[in-house]
Amino acid sequence: MKHIFQQGQDPNAPTLLLLHGTGGTEQDLLGIGKMISTQSSLLSVRGNVLESGMPRFFRRLAEGVFDEEDLIFRTEELNQFLDDSAQEYQFDRNNVIAVGYSNGANIAGSLLFHFQDSLKGAILFHPMVPRRGIDLPDLNGTSVFIGAGKNDPMCPPEESEELKVLLESAGAKVQLHWEHQGHQLTIGEVEKAKEWFKLGF
Repeated sequence: MKHIFQQGQDPNAPTLLLLHGTGGTEQDLLGIGKMISTQSSLLSVRGNVLESGMPRFFRRLAEGVFDEEDLIFRTEELNQFLDDSAQEYQFDRNNVIAVGYSNGANIAGSLLFHFQDSLKGAILFHPMVPRRGIDLPDLNGTSVFIGAGKNDPMCPPEESEELKVLLESAGAKVQLHWEHQGHQLTIGEVEKAKEWFKLGF
């Protein structure tokens, strides 16, 4: 997978896995990653799927309708990429926090839904529920920050609430923060995510 790795100053700080939204690249969230943790290594990945020339992490059948078969395949692919990258760049595979926006938040959520211990935690900006009707792995010890919009046209508030309930029912500790700026990623929610991170999530 096309990516950027930037070595952090503190080898004990979590490595941040940065996952862009639709049409983004591996450059998009580097600044946000540094805002959240100045000491962490950053692993920023570009999605392997193109939709009308725009990079994504998995296919969709329509807006808000995921191609579940492709989602599962791409989630496995990303999980394997993390395993391989931990060996290549010598970071702790058990100390990875995902930071995803929109489509990137959805693939990060899918990692939590499908692979136990794939992530130590996650910061999900404007995510949707990746899949329904499946049993989640044990997420005890996993912390999740969700940044959501009360007036998000692409991700209704009910979706964020449902995701919180599903993650908590699997044992995760979830903090849900609300903004009022639609689907866009705001400095306010990044600051709240930074606070969550500093408090040890």
